[in-house]
Amino acid sequence: MKKILALSLACAMSVGLLAGCGNGGNNTPSGDDSTGGEPGTLTVALTSSPSKLDPIHYSGTYESQIINQVCDRVVEYNDDLTEYVPSLATSWTISDDGMTYVFQIRQGVHFQNTEYAQGREMTAEDVAYSLNRSAQYSDNNRLDMLDKAEVTGEWEVTCTLKSPNASFMTALTDAGNSIVAQEEVEGWGDDFGYHLSGTGAFYLDEFQLDEQAILTANEDYWLGAPNLDKLVFKFISDPSQAANALLTGEVDLATMLSGEAINTVQNAGNGIELMKIEALKINYVRFNAQKGPTADPLVRQALIEAVDQDAIRTALYQYDEVMPGYLPLPYGSWAYDSSLESMVPGYDPEHAKELLAEAGYADGFSITINVSDSEERKTLATMLQAYWKAIGIDAQISVNEWGTFSDTVCSGNSDVYAMSWTWYPDPYFFLNKLFSEVETTAIGNGAGYVDAEVEDLLTKAYQTTDQDERTEYYQQAMEIIMGDYAGIYYANPYDMYGISDRVQDFVPRADGTLKFVESEDGETIARNVSVVD
Repeated sequence: MKKILALSLACAMSVGLLAGCGNGGNNTPSGDDSTGGEPGTLTVALTSSPSKLDPIHYSGTYESQIINQVCDRVVEYNDDLTEYVPSLATSWTISDDGMTYVFQIRQGVHFQNTEYAQGREMTAEDVAYSLNRSAQYSDNNRLDMLDKAEVTGEWEVTCTLKSPNASFMTALTDAGNSIVAQEEVEGWGDDFGYHLSGTGAFYLDEFQLDEQAILTANEDYWLGAPNLDKLVFKFISDPSQAANALLTGEVDLATMLSGEAINTVQNAGNGIELMKIEALKINYVRFNAQKGPTADPLVRQALIEAVDQDAIRTALYQYDEVMPGYLPLPYGSWAYDSSLESMVPGYDPEHAKELLAEAGYADGFSITINVSDSEERKTLATMLQAYWKAIGIDAQISVNEWGTFSDTVCSGNSDVYAMSWTWYPDPYFFLNKLFSEVETTAIGNGAGYVDAEVEDLLTKAYQTTDQDERTEYYQQAMEIIMGDYAGIYYANPYDMYGISDRVQDFVPRADGTLKFVESEDGETIARNVSVVD
């Protein structure tokens, strides 16, 4: 039965991110640098350390959380992800053929008073520059449908697409398509990400890799000054440490809680609450489809049948953090098709051995499992290693911080990798990003999956604006993908937050985006998170 995406707050539970789990920062920052509980300061625990804050280079949720505070985009999504909200564009029109989008750019918006932009007014030229930069250089092809953005009036930008693409407006809401000043990018060069600036509600004051990022309120923000004086992101990869930091007041908001940390927060009392929301997120394992033994679909099927997915979920998630997963789409996506769930092979290690023999690997082979450094992923890798050893496969485990892990996946050099993916209800941001041949150098399709019929269906799906037609195309593509045994999609998580009663007006979103200053109309602040001191 297809589940309905619901935003809910409850006292109960975990996991997630656009790009898998943990990163450096295994120890919590401490000592004189601690900012938890300071007047006017909201301190947030992230489960991994960002490494690439330049919008065109970011690859994970951790990075986007900071980018979203420092920079703005042309449009935004509203809280329930059903409508586009004006931001740096006040209005827009779309041509009948779906090829041309004309945006009216907001006047009176200023860049932050940083090294090179020095608080100057943002212009239409800045919008065109930023969108073209993303279209040409984004590591993860976040605006690959754009042919060109041109200034067509003093406060007007016209975007021409390569072909009609129903996902373009949604893509514009992504942190990777933030608007930046050309002189800042060129002035800092390769170090721009360490000195990120934009038109957003907060300045990036300090970025300490593997430790924390300190942001300061932009008092001249075009929507009005934030209620917060400072916003601090601390990088704490161990969920139990994050929960303890919440209890001691070192942090005010702990994100992506999992495991025992959920129980700790749920039973904490003293103004500590657990928030739970069904996330647009999948947890999965992918196999290299281009080289090595896993290029053979029979081998991939054997690897799936060798794993008891119920036991995996029971071991990893003891606090109702997830729903069982089956497909490479979250339940909240409008193209989810429960009839395809039956295509997931059952646990059958003896048949898995037969498949390996049929594929010419009766004596097994060696592979490497790549994961980032969260406890959940490391535990998963250990379990996979044991299951595959039982059918004669020698699986080594390689654990790295997020930056190294993502680089390995993007390069196509991972035999097997495990991560999570979260984005929007539009299936384009799952199926096209995870299975299109144009994404094989990005983290989405680092497995190198390529199928001509799937590619044709994915293309047709974004070239029409009729949602019923798009749904049919995506479901047909998903059926082929499932028959190719491209991966194990074992869990659909909830996002779990621990929050102190110091924090006022915070609302979690299904896409995992943290919003601290938010407008529902592009003109007035609808939510301005604050802390009570």
